[in-house]
Parts: sequence; C-alpha cells; structure tokens
Amino acid sequence: MKAPKDQHFLVDPQAVERIAGLVDLDGRKVLEVGPGEGALTRALLDHGAYVNAVELDHELVEYLEILFSDEIEAGRLHLTRGDATRCPLPPFDIVVSNLPYSASSKITFRLIDEGFEVAVLMYQSEFARRMVAPAGTPECGRLSIMVQTYCCVERCFDLPPSCFSPRPQVRSTVVKITPRGPIFPIRDTALYADVVRALFSHRRKTVRNCLKGAGGMLDPAWVSHVIAALPEEILRSRPEELYLEDFATITNVVE
Repeated sequence: MKAPKDQHFLVDPQAVERIAGLVDLDGRKVLEVGPGEGALTRALLDHGAYVNAVELDHELVEYLEILFSDEIEAGRLHLTRGDATRCPLPPFDIVVSNLPYSASSKITFRLIDEGFEVAVLMYQSEFARRMVAPAGTPECGRLSIMVQTYCCVERCFDLPPSCFSPRPQVRSTVVKITPRGPIFPIRDTALYADVVRALFSHRRKTVRNCLKGAGGMLDPAWVSHVIAALPEEILRSRPEELYLEDFATITNVVE
C-alpha cells in the first residue's frame, strides 16, 4: 500500500520489537497515532496492550479493519479515523507511536496537555535533538523548554532510513517521555506557555525586547511591570541563554 504524504511505514521487525519492548504494556490502554500498515500495532497487541489507534487516512483505516478484524471484535483494538492534532482522542494510559513528521510538534504538545503515564515516540532525529537540548544551550527552543518543564526525556536509540518504507531522507530517533511536576513552581501554567512562546518568537533578541515585541501574546501592562521588576541579568539575556528557573521567574512576577 502506498504511504500517505509525510508518512513512512516502519517495516524493520527488530526495530518494531525494540520499540514495543521499551515499556511494560501488558493490560494497558495504549494510544498509537498513525498506525500505518499495522506493524507496530501488531507488536503492541502481542505485548498484551489494548490499542486505541488514530489514523487520518481512510484507506489505511479500511485496511486495518480487515487486517485486525479478530482483535477489533475481541475488543483489543479500537480504530479512530481522524486528525490526532484536533480530533477527540480515545482513552489511554501510555502512548507508543511513530508520529507523522509534519505534525510531531502539535501532537507532542497536545499529548502533554492531555496527560499520560509514559510515551515512546519516534521523531526525525533533528526534532528529537532539539527536544532534549538542555536549557541555556544554543539548540534549545520552545519545544525543549515546554517538554522539559513537565517531563523527563530520554533519547533511546536512532533508526536509519532503511527501517522504513518509503525511505525518508533523514534518520529517526525513538524518545521516551515520562511526565513529572515542574522543578520550579509556576504560578500560572497558561501564562508560562505564552511567555515561552513569546520569547522564542524572537530568540535572537534580548528578553527585554522579546517581551516588548510580544504583541497580542502578552498583556502590555503586565509586560511593563515585568520589565520593571526583573533583574537586568535576565532582561539582557537571549531566550536560549535562560534556564528553566528563569522562565518560571519571569512568569511568577505578580502585578
């Protein structure tokens, strides 16, 4: 079957088994986004999971309904046709997925908002590298800060293009994400997300100029108060030079 645009089917049996074996799935509700032709789905079922799969392509949904008819009838697999960035997600405890490259960021942020026990996710290697980049380093960005604020991230292993059909142009990386509470207190999590977004919208500017240029993302009166209250050391830094504590400090300034 021809893969939909931006989707690369994982076809290497050893890679599939490696991914499915990273966490204990026996008896757990597992969300799989983009099951494709079902190679990983089969492995998840073999490991004892109850799989709730979300697939956008209607032809693939029909194919999976035939391939896994027995598992669907037994209640081991439930298929949802929809866009995982916006459709209602079925119940789940754990996430194991080879995410579509173009939707990786949106789906990751949504999963963190939804909540889960642990997630094993495959990304483009460059995307995974940015996700695990420590705060205060040039490679860190909005993705790094938001994920690491609420989760522990472990880079598990890389996979070459030969593990997929069709072969992608880049290597892929499997990442294990485990939620935890923020290391530093955050007074308003919605404001925190807006502050991080505003700062990294102009990452080469200083924090002072990023806040001033935040436009509709942040309340101008609050911005003026924050700039007056923050130490100069933070205000003259660039966002990529800040640590997690600094983002919390900015957010927690009370007008």
